[in-house]
Amino acid sequence: MNKKISLGLALSLIAISVAVTFILTSFFSLQSFNSKVVDVNEKSKKYSSLQLMDTYVRDNFYGDINEGDLSDGILKGYISGLDDKYSRYLTADEYLSEQSDDSGELVGLGLTLAQDESGYIRISEILSDSPAAETGLIEGDLIIRIDGLDVIDAGFDESVDAMRGTEGSNVTLTIRRDGIDTDYSFTRRAINVVSVSGEMLGGYIGYIKITGFKKNTPEQFIETLERLTTNGAKYLLFDLRDDPGGLVSALEECLDPLLPEGVVATAEYKDGHSETIVYSDASELDLPMVVLVNEKTASAAELFAAALKDFGKASIVGMQTFGKGVMQATTPFEGGGAIVLTVAEYKTAFSPSYNGVGVTPDYRVENEDPDIDAQYSKAIEVLKMGM
Repeated sequence: MNKKISLGLALSLIAISVAVTFILTSFFSLQSFNSKVVDVNEKSKKYSSLQLMDTYVRDNFYGDINEGDLSDGILKGYISGLDDKYSRYLTADEYLSEQSDDSGELVGLGLTLAQDESGYIRISEILSDSPAAETGLIEGDLIIRIDGLDVIDAGFDESVDAMRGTEGSNVTLTIRRDGIDTDYSFTRRAINVVSVSGEMLGGYIGYIKITGFKKNTPEQFIETLERLTTNGAKYLLFDLRDDPGGLVSALEECLDPLLPEGVVATAEYKDGHSETIVYSDASELDLPMVVLVNEKTASAAELFAAALKDFGKASIVGMQTFGKGVMQATTPFEGGGAIVLTVAEYKTAFSPSYNGVGVTPDYRVENEDPDIDAQYSKAIEVLKMGM
C-alpha cells in the first residue's frame, strides 16, 4: 500500500531541514570566522611589535640606516623564524648568484675560496679552463689584496664581493706564496662548470663522477655515458660522494636513460595532493651498476641513488646519506630578491621517504684511512661479483 504525507507535514519537514542546514552552516561559518579573527589578531600583534621596534631603533640607533639592507634583514628574519634549515630569503645579489650557480655557468675567475687562519683568503680549488688556471695560480695561494683592497681590513665577505664582477671586467689580485707577494691581473669571463666526469677502468668498468645537478649536467652526463658505453663499458660505477644535489629537472634527465618506463618520484604537498616530479620513458640501459655515496650525498643526489635501488638497477656502497628529502620552490620577490621555501616532501616509487633518515647503503663501508679509498675498492668488488 502506498503511503502519502500531508502537505502540512511536508512543509514542516522542509522547514526543519532548512533550519538544520542554517544552524550547521552558521556554526562552521562562526568557527571559520573565529579562526580568522584569531589569525588577524596574531598578525596585528606581530606587525605592531615590528612597528614599535622600528620606531625605537630610528629614535635611538647611533648610526646610519641603510633602508635596503634593513628591508632584506627583515625578510631574512621572517623566513629564519620558520626554523627550517632549507628555507631562506635571497637578496637580489644572492638570487642572481644562485641562478648563475644553477645554470652551471659562472662569471668570474674560476676560484673556490676559503678563509685562511691568517685572515687572508686561501685558494682551495681552481677550475680548469678558467682565467685563474691560465695564470699559474695554485691551490694554497693566499689572496692579500683585491684591486688594492686589503683583505684583512675589509673582511672575508666584503673581499669576496669585491672579486665579483661582470664578464669582460678586470681585477688585480695580490697573491702571497712562500712569503713573496705578486700581482696578477685577470679579465672575468663566463666559465662552464664541469659537474660530470668519467673514465674507463679495468674490467670494462665505466666510472662516472657527478658533483652536482645543474642545468648543464644532463648534457655532460649523456655525453660521458655514451662515450664510455661506446668504448666498451659493460659495468657502471656512479660516484655521488659529496654531491649536494641540485635541480630535480636535471636529475630526471640523467636518470631517464638508465631506468624503465614509469613514475620514479613524486612530491607530496601540504594540502595532500601529489605531483610526479621524475618520470622515465621506455628507453632503458641494461647494465650492472653500483652507486657510491657518503654522509654528504644529499637531496637530488640521494634521489638518484634511491631511484636506481628502487628499480633494482644498482647496489649502493658507502655510508648513510645526508637525509634531505624535501623540495624547495624559488619564487621571485619584489626588489629583485627571492624566497626559497620548502613546499613538499620527495617520495620515491617504492621505498619510504628518506627525509631526515638518509638512504641506507647495501654495503656500509667507512673510509677510515685517508690514504685508502675503501668505499671505491668495495664498489669495484661488488661490480666484479656480477661479472
